[in-house]
Amino acid sequence: MAQSEQQQQQQQHHQPPAKPTQSSNPFNPQMTTSPISVSAPNPSWFSPKRLLVMLCTINMINYVDRGAIASNGVNGSIGICDDSGICSAGSGIQGDFKLSNFQDGVLSSAFMVGLLMASPIFASLAKSHNPFRLIGVGLSVWTFATAGCGSSIDFWTIAICRMLVGVGEASFISLAAPFIDDHAPAPQKTAWLAMFYMCIPTGIAVGYVYGGFVGDNYSWRYAFWGEAFCMLPFAVLAFAMNPLQLKGFAPAESRKFLEPNETTSPLIEGSDVSNINSCVIVSSDKASRSSPASKSLNQLSRFSKDMKELLRDKVYVVNILGYVSYNFVIGAYSYWGPKAGYSIYRMSNPDLLFGGITIVCGILGTLAGGLILDSVNATINNAFKLLSGATILGAIFCFSAFCVRSLYFFVVLFSMGELLVFATQAPVNYVSLRCVKPSLRPLSMAVSTVSIHIFGDVPSSPLAGILQDHVNNWRVTTLVVTSVLFFASGIWFIGIFISNSDKFNEDGKEEVSTVDRATKKPLFEENTVEGAQDSGEA
Repeated sequence: MAQSEQQQQQQQHHQPPAKPTQSSNPFNPQMTTSPISVSAPNPSWFSPKRLLVMLCTINMINYVDRGAIASNGVNGSIGICDDSGICSAGSGIQGDFKLSNFQDGVLSSAFMVGLLMASPIFASLAKSHNPFRLIGVGLSVWTFATAGCGSSIDFWTIAICRMLVGVGEASFISLAAPFIDDHAPAPQKTAWLAMFYMCIPTGIAVGYVYGGFVGDNYSWRYAFWGEAFCMLPFAVLAFAMNPLQLKGFAPAESRKFLEPNETTSPLIEGSDVSNINSCVIVSSDKASRSSPASKSLNQLSRFSKDMKELLRDKVYVVNILGYVSYNFVIGAYSYWGPKAGYSIYRMSNPDLLFGGITIVCGILGTLAGGLILDSVNATINNAFKLLSGATILGAIFCFSAFCVRSLYFFVVLFSMGELLVFATQAPVNYVSLRCVKPSLRPLSMAVSTVSIHIFGDVPSSPLAGILQDHVNNWRVTTLVVTSVLFFASGIWFIGIFISNSDKFNEDGKEEVSTVDRATKKPLFEENTVEGAQDSGEA
């Protein structure tokens, strides 16, 4: 009998751990000790394709707004008076508010202020808040700000609303791509990213048409109200549905589990943390009663640490330097292209020609870049090869286009160049997502967005204008600007030879963000707790 009882006890020790029960925590019988899961069940309606459609639609609406505010129907023109004293009424925003060209230019880029300031903030908050809920917050801000643009009464009110539009966009721009990266099928990840970024030129093109139609037939205010109406269901959905989880971040319920309420603290007073089932349970009074100032300092410290880790990543830095150089050229093309084309080739309708080439090549090139990278096996090394190769070929075609005298040869060569240049959109963002561990992806995308604007398209237009003022030759100016693409290709070529690894599976769970590392120490594993219970029963 004694031997049989001993064998039964040994078998019990070798049995798999029982499911957590209300009494499985030796410190608090009302608290479970189930392990922290890094993923939560998805909503019943959820499928990866539906997520892609949802995110692409949001991205499309966002860039429709960019195109609409630049359209003649919404932007309008200021009223003018001829020599005989007869004045014509202005139209659109500029006519209603009697804006100068400078004020009108400020409105077109005011969103950038909110976008650049809020992108790192949303990326940092993703460490302590559910990323899908943060997108909901951002879309809500975007919706109300866009509606505010339609209800504005003067320059300052619409300028402030445009800045808030940038704040709302910041949450989405930092977090959408990581969600696609998580849920896209493995053989089609870059193609899915390409479909997402294809919405940029498509949305701007639709925005031109939408803004012109609504502004000419109704009022420019209705254009903004229509955008807000279209975005509102997505903002509501982000709050109504069960939130999706990002790889590398613990679910919201896990965070609550990591921060017990006051009823559990007295039972284990004096202990710093307990680790049951390989998960860290915060149990100190200091952690549960930390002040807002302390939490802010912890978040700032964590953000600083993440930024250092990001900027020490050679692959990431090289990728962003190439992206900044690339965006420098694209920004100058978008602003000065029609004027330069008219001056060099005397085009009858340069806006339509440059706009048409950009839209068609932007859609086809972006999709082609993603599909090609997937077909040759999507890796960081292959992405750099595609980035370098497509950019140098695109630079050759674009450079040659501005050298020829014939308009027809220009259209053919420039179209080929734009097609190749836009093929970089999916690969460059693939590298930004895969060269960092999952928990750094939102910050990676935020820093990328901030960098390409601050150092890329924002300064490129005035610098190209200064160059044109000095040389007074648009052909020379466009050739100098285009030559920067060769520099971008060279930077990405360097990336091929840098040691790299795909870090998509590097970290599986989020660190406890509300407790300082110094307060953590490993304690009991589950089998240790079970052994203690067995010995107590004996």
